[in-house]
Amino acid sequence: MGGIRLRLRAPRGRRERVAAAIVALAVTTMLVQAATGLWRAIVRGWPLMVAVTVAALLAAISWHVRRVRLRRAQAALVAVLQFPLDRIDSLGDAEFEVALRDLLIRDGWSAQRVGHAGDQAADVIGRHAQRGRIVLQAKHTTVGGKVDSKVMYQVKGTAGPVHKADVAVVVTNGGFTRDAKAWGERHQIHWVDRERLRQWAEDGVPLHTLLRLPARRARRTAVRRAA
Repeated sequence: MGGIRLRLRAPRGRRERVAAAIVALAVTTMLVQAATGLWRAIVRGWPLMVAVTVAALLAAISWHVRRVRLRRAQAALVAVLQFPLDRIDSLGDAEFEVALRDLLIRDGWSAQRVGHAGDQAADVIGRHAQRGRIVLQAKHTTVGGKVDSKVMYQVKGTAGPVHKADVAVVVTNGGFTRDAKAWGERHQIHWVDRERLRQWAEDGVPLHTLLRLPARRARRTAVRRAA
């Protein structure tokens, strides 16, 4: 059974024509009133709209200016903090630790040298808003010197439990034994040998880029959410 179809027809007679005219006039009046109200609202609200738009533009410009200044400052810092390997080779142990601290600061970490007798395998500790807490163990040696697995064991045993580190790194101006590299990679102890140190210190490659450190949430935020 088919549905009922409604068909519009032209008004018939004088009364229907008058009624149609009244309805059309009412609809037109409503549309005019709605348009008038909208226009008045726009006119009344335009200062706020302009203010919001200007504030957004100023915020965007300010953010862009800060980014440009930060990049220029970092570029200038990289130009100043470049340590040739021959200069690093001539440093003493404490001077080597200071140089590593300065390189971390150049890369955007807040860092301090903490190396001393009984430092429990931590010479430099740094913090980064996106990459957490880092511990560096510095091993200044001769050009052909090798860091063995024992150093990796020590760093693994203290980096997390003692220093609450998210990232642990052993840095040397020499090299690492094959076992030390393999053990470090299995147990998340990063290593920076002479070639990587050259890229970090001479070429200005940030340490987190060199080691491919992922961005992570700050420790406090993670603990708070877990609670």
